Amino acid sequence: MNKLKRDDEVIVVTGKDKGKRGTISQIAGDRVFVGGINMVKKHTKPNPNAGQPGGIIEKESAIHISNIAIFNPETNAADRIAIQVSEDGSRKRIFKSNGQVIE
Repeated sequence: MNKLKRDDEVIVVTGKDKGKRGTISQIAGDRVFVGGINMVKKHTKPNPNAGQPGGIIEKESAIHISNIAIFNPETNAADRIAIQVSEDGSRKRIFKSNGQVIE
């Protein structure tokens, strides 16, 4: 089970965008797309059928899930996630540092 989910606020731990924060917009296997993080320039040809102009566009690229960590607003730092299973079998994600439930 993946501990990170869509719309989680994360912080980048390593790489060129180290220290930047954003929210997860898409998860694809072991890679995630984070809003405003790992921006790359892509050269595109014009496509008149789709109404697309050509040129250089800037878009988000995927970043490996090991290079990000969930952001804990209580401690204002990166944190790890634990899965807590209650007696009735329901599962909750909690921060490892202070035990607070996520969401």
